[in-house]
Amino acid sequence: MYRSMLYVPASNARFVTKAADRGADAIILDLEDSIAPSDKAAARAALPDAVPECARNGADVLVRVNRPIRACIRDVEAAVSAGADGILLPKADSAGHVCLIAEAIEDVERTEGIEKPTRLFVILEHPKAVLRAEEIIAAHPRVAGASAGGEDLATSLDAEAVPEALRTPKLLVHLASKAAGRCSFGLMGTVADYSDQDGIRAMVREARLHGFDGASCIHPSVVSLLNEGFAPDEAQLAEAQRIVDAFEAAEKAGRGAISVDGKMVDLPVAERARRLIARARRT
Repeated sequence: MYRSMLYVPASNARFVTKAADRGADAIILDLEDSIAPSDKAAARAALPDAVPECARNGADVLVRVNRPIRACIRDVEAAVSAGADGILLPKADSAGHVCLIAEAIEDVERTEGIEKPTRLFVILEHPKAVLRAEEIIAAHPRVAGASAGGEDLATSLDAEAVPEALRTPKLLVHLASKAAGRCSFGLMGTVADYSDQDGIRAMVREARLHGFDGASCIHPSVVSLLNEGFAPDEAQLAEAQRIVDAFEAAEKAGRGAISVDGKMVDLPVAERARRLIARARRT
């Protein structure tokens, strides 16, 4: 899936033009928080040009829609019609909410004759949503991934947007995503302070250790940190390949557990090594 997802205001033509050259796996054209209320209609109207422009170097293009339902439906219609690969649904708060938006996407696809399914990504930004995470994320097969919105969640909790406050709710959403077989995105804190590159690297390392698949960012300088941190390096790949090769040889010999590089390897360890190799091939 995506190691890095870069937010770009859909109404900012200069940012849109540069977005495809930033190296992100996905570009999120934002119609929500980065757009002033008076500019929402113009941002929506820009999607037919912005979506192909952002996709010209191969990145997937997602659109973050607005929460008020009438605005959301208009956003979904415009995004799907423009050829967006996915919809980012902020403030997802129930299974019914997710199914309603999925139905709207399907209706546009059918009307427009669009054959490629538009993915749906949900963002949980309230404590009630976090506690319903599993039912929200598993609500519809169109849902491809989920995340917990750091800044809005901190505000809902009357907390600071720091890792100490966000770690538990973000891990709850992460566990629910993995339990539902979906991708999980995010860092324990926020990347609002995009100049703190050492801090971001540390958050990426922690997120990857927990099994997060990638994360989003608001500044292009963070893209390379996400791409690097969420992809296995050469040493990890080499170790994983040694484990897989040795374990497959052991299986053929009728053994279920072996030692590789002084470490015990059984089926779960070998499976993690296989997944690491597969993840590297997708990047």
